[in-house]
Amino acid sequence: MLPEFFEFYNPTKVVYEAGVATDLKPELDLIGITKYFIVSDHIINDLGLVQKVADGLVDAGFEVTGKYLDVAQDARLKDVKKCADIVKASGAEGIISIGGGSVIDTAKAVNILFSVGGDLVDDYSGAHTLTKPLNPHVVIPTTAGTGSEVTMIAVIYDEENKEKLAFPDKFLLPNLAVLDPEMTISLPPKMTAATGMDALTHAVEAYVGPQASPISDAFAVGAIELIMKNLVTATRTGDDVDARGSMLIASTMAGISFTHSMCGCIHGMAHATGGLYRVPHGIANGIFLPFGLEYNFEEIKEKLARLAPVMGEDTSGLSEDEAARLAIAAIRKLSKQLNELGALPIRLRDVGVPEDGLVAIAEGAINDGTSFYNPREMDEEELLPYIQNAY
Repeated sequence: MLPEFFEFYNPTKVVYEAGVATDLKPELDLIGITKYFIVSDHIINDLGLVQKVADGLVDAGFEVTGKYLDVAQDARLKDVKKCADIVKASGAEGIISIGGGSVIDTAKAVNILFSVGGDLVDDYSGAHTLTKPLNPHVVIPTTAGTGSEVTMIAVIYDEENKEKLAFPDKFLLPNLAVLDPEMTISLPPKMTAATGMDALTHAVEAYVGPQASPISDAFAVGAIELIMKNLVTATRTGDDVDARGSMLIASTMAGISFTHSMCGCIHGMAHATGGLYRVPHGIANGIFLPFGLEYNFEEIKEKLARLAPVMGEDTSGLSEDEAARLAIAAIRKLSKQLNELGALPIRLRDVGVPEDGLVAIAEGAINDGTSFYNPREMDEEELLPYIQNAY
């Protein structure tokens, strides 16, 4: 059944090629500025990836006005303010972010303050508060998970209140997303698995969500198929460029899908767990994914049943319920394979979450903005048993 209304907006240009991150001149010439500030983190810098990009920029006639490398595991409010001040003082005209979701989200938020000033929380809380385009932002992802290179949202951690704040705005969509599998080869197995499960969660939640459309569905299904076929290989054999490239493309496709269809209770539980107990977002999503689908089962089983063959499962002769449960089983099978590689924990107890903290996770999930987009009405008491099952 077609939705009565939907919209699709995806102005970010996407380029894919092994090695393209060091040869950006044709694309940057189209953007039309010459002075870029680089936002990244120390891990990416120590791997030599920041210098690799910077050298390519300088060789092509562009100026690197400075670098900010202090981005933490989660994008933090204090980093956004500090970095924005440095970017302004550097004389930059635009930003290039090199890293995973935290780096990209930090750069998005920095670009708000860099471009239009003000206070991030006081002036830009809520949805779509910006009134004009920001300075150019080029994104080079080094993980295949968040899809932040093509999303209109930045998630920033408020350390004081131990919560993650979401800033959704169409003007946060980057100008250019550079997909270079060579930039992800050095990603260790645990990060590969966690970010891959993050991408899978984006795609699955977008596909079964109430705001899904035929266009977002197409991106979601394509992403799911690529992830199911390539995540284990990318985790086990990190230098497999084809698997790395497939995961990078899948992450971007999932990002396009969920920025239009949004995510639900799985992300709500993951946000709460990350804010309260510092569990990395991809790991939390990977743990909660099957349990969130079970919570929503009656509302989403028709679409889940359609996903099972995409996930490599034979649904011949099965009822809708049986096929739908087979899709959830396929996700558990994938998680088990990654767990057996030592790359992915599959229980909350394994990542330091205390058993007496499960109620707080349920409360946080209910109050998370994703609750508005969940297929089933969110109820704390009804959700709690599924969180307990994940423990």
